[in-house]
Amino acid sequence: MNILGIIPARYASTRFPGKPLVDIAGKSMIQRVYEQAKKCIRLTEVIVATDDARIYDHVHSFGGVAVMTSPDHQSGTDRCAEVALQHPQYDVIINIQGDEPYIDPEQISKLATCFNNLDTQIATLVKKVQNEQELFNPNSPKVVINKLSEAVYFSRSPLPHIRGREQQNWLNYFAYFKHIGIYGYRADVLQQITKLPVSSLEKAESLEQLRWIENGYRIKVAETELETFAVDTPEDLLNLKIG
Repeated sequence: MNILGIIPARYASTRFPGKPLVDIAGKSMIQRVYEQAKKCIRLTEVIVATDDARIYDHVHSFGGVAVMTSPDHQSGTDRCAEVALQHPQYDVIINIQGDEPYIDPEQISKLATCFNNLDTQIATLVKKVQNEQELFNPNSPKVVINKLSEAVYFSRSPLPHIRGREQQNWLNYFAYFKHIGIYGYRADVLQQITKLPVSSLEKAESLEQLRWIENGYRIKVAETELETFAVDTPEDLLNLKIG
């Protein structure tokens, strides 16, 4: 099975312009993500997908592979689809977040393993919620999972609601899971989902994966015990554990 890892990277981030090129202990963020992804032996190739010449040139300067994509894409998924269309030899595409400089290659490998099952259309990772701060943080989407290890629903609210119990005790009554934002897709499924119109659930929660579920696509989930840390703002750099 040929698996392509794609790292979407755009320069014009609203909260952190130029984020892929920010220096982290002597290397840019995008270089650190790229090098971590290259350590995953399950990936046949890794490509940075960008709409900015500065990022494109920088990736090539450290020996990486980058391609230019349309500036009109609304999401990293759309950017991945454009690149995947140019590389039809790949069976599976893994969308690797470009703002997690110390992503563990084991997480990428765990996601890739989901596609050993030929029925898997889309896959992602989840991690058990450890505390109330995670549970009630709207920036940390939660995932409801069925008995087949498939996502039933994603929400910024803690689901399910534990009736008759104080919220501070909910973790004592149910195993909640938060979403780890790395995705894998069958190559044909990726092209299909990017053609779907924005759905009502997606608009409500501002979570694009709800569009896929609402249209009947199945999302396989695998549990990881490894934490990830995304850099969304310049302040996040202060909390980054340099490795």
